[in-house]
Amino acid sequence: MKTLKIARTTDELRLHADAWRALKHTIALVPTMGALHEGHLSLVETARRHADVVIVSVFVNPTQFAAGEDYDTYPRDLDGDAEKLRAAGVDLMYAPSVEEMYPQGFATTVHVEGPAKAGLEDAFRPTHFDGVATVVAKLLIQSGCHVAVFGEKDYQQLLVIKQLVRDLDLPVKIVPAPTMREADGLAMSSRNAYLSRADRERAAVLYRALTEAAAAIRNGASLSEACRKGRDMIENAGLIVDYFEARNAETLAPVEDATQEPLRLLVAARLGQVRLIDNIAVHET
Repeated sequence: MKTLKIARTTDELRLHADAWRALKHTIALVPTMGALHEGHLSLVETARRHADVVIVSVFVNPTQFAAGEDYDTYPRDLDGDAEKLRAAGVDLMYAPSVEEMYPQGFATTVHVEGPAKAGLEDAFRPTHFDGVATVVAKLLIQSGCHVAVFGEKDYQQLLVIKQLVRDLDLPVKIVPAPTMREADGLAMSSRNAYLSRADRERAAVLYRALTEAAAAIRNGASLSEACRKGRDMIENAGLIVDYFEARNAETLAPVEDATQEPLRLLVAARLGQVRLIDNIAVHET
């Protein structure tokens, strides 16, 4: 089994990354907030196909949580994460402290618009994507990676990161990885651990509603009707829907004609104290 290096500081991370680059190795980064599951490990597998060396960051980023969200209770298991990464053949786990990432006097934030202002996640978490963009920019710069892998499950986030890299001319290729799902279709997420057994069974309605709405659109249903039925299906299962939307898959702009542009369905819903998001492609370009 490959030895897993662990870096706790930016200097330690850069020491290893500089050595790999000196050997002409390409480096892939997989940013995570830990509590790793099979979905994260699928990102690792994607990273291994795109680079010689894989770094996984584990950092619960406080700047992307608003007051009243679950920062303090977000699941953390650094020792367990290290074991999973070691078994997956990861080269280095980067696990900085909050003080390392945001030292005293830290005063710079990346502000994002474009897909970050689509009226989806940003409507419910207005400070979220600035926090995401700031920490991701730091991780990309700290690691000097050639490739970074992000899951399509957080689809708006994926487009925000692509915009960030384009706008700041960061020399990194962003590689999307497909959403990993449980047997009943529920998108894998660290927050699924919050669900009771009964709520876990009900949560599968999100994927069913998405797939039925996508099929209806492909068969000629209007976007408004397909989305309305999807929302109704989820609400009838006892969840509170924040949004169920059809959007352009490249910009997240509202869509008028489903046949003329790439289309993505996106949903967010609350089940008790747990907020779940998901999305699927209706059709590509």
